[in-house]
Amino acid sequence: MQLHNKINKEELKKKLMEETFTRKTISFYRYFKLENPQEFRDEIYQDWFSLNCFGRIYVAREGINAQMSVPGHQFDEFLKTLDKHEILKDIPIKYAIEDDGKSFYKLTIKVRPKLVADGLDDNAYDVTNVGKHLSGVEFHNLVGKENTVVVDMRNYYESEVGRFEGAVCPEADTFREELEIVTDLLQDQKDKKILLYCTGGIRCEKASAYLKHQGFEDVNQLHGGILEYARQIKAAGLESKFVGKNFVFDERLGESVNGQIISRCHQCGKPSDSHTNCANHGCHILFIQCPECAAKFHGCCSDECAHEKTSGLKRPASRRIGFGNSRKYRKSLSLIKTELKQ
Repeated sequence: MQLHNKINKEELKKKLMEETFTRKTISFYRYFKLENPQEFRDEIYQDWFSLNCFGRIYVAREGINAQMSVPGHQFDEFLKTLDKHEILKDIPIKYAIEDDGKSFYKLTIKVRPKLVADGLDDNAYDVTNVGKHLSGVEFHNLVGKENTVVVDMRNYYESEVGRFEGAVCPEADTFREELEIVTDLLQDQKDKKILLYCTGGIRCEKASAYLKHQGFEDVNQLHGGILEYARQIKAAGLESKFVGKNFVFDERLGESVNGQIISRCHQCGKPSDSHTNCANHGCHILFIQCPECAAKFHGCCSDECAHEKTSGLKRPASRRIGFGNSRKYRKSLSLIKTELKQ
């Protein structure tokens, strides 16, 4: 019985690139009560490992949140594994906007205290009292209307490369921080129609409940998130009001919704929407880098990191920046260099 991956990263990626079949990148979530998350986790791991599924899945007492890559020829069998569990039957599945089948290279299923780390005591408010779910077309028709406020419930590095027209995009690094910022920003707009959106919808479930608890009455959320919006708008033949790229938490780091590039390389300022992690693993900061700067800096965020990478030097833990620390990577390159030297 195998319950964890036992093959190293390099070998897994090599095997993925050698695959001759297609894969489907999907995501789904559902809130439900789970008595034994670890037992449930082990059972679905065995099922999905046997089908050669990859992905990043979080299981908690409150439910499941999954982003996965499933072999196309095994997809029907995968759906049968969902039906084995009453809590997973008929779960809404979102499909990737752009999918080359290389989104994940291994299967990771973790048991977490919560599906979304909000830092809040759920007993303090009714997490089931959520906002009104809007279809992609309904949401589309409300964007830009008078007395309507569109709010991006994602982190700043996500909204930097893609967002809805006119959306409020808080400069937040965490969901917990975002809840506080949004509540403060909208304090004098409680009489307006609030439209929340995120990648697949899961963050809006808690955000809408939290805002209703804070006294907001007309709270609405994009059901299925940006992923479902893109699918519905394309099917309806409408021009997308989401511009740019949808950030995703897998190997792709993004998928274009309407083909526009609205962000710039953090190093030279050229139009670019390609996120990458600094190739110096002592830094590993997430930032936007164009192909020219990637070549010039050897995939690193600065000369200092390029030197450390090529020379084999290791950075002290106190100077590491890390994935998703948007406050630091949003700074100009000169500020980053100054900070690294301290």
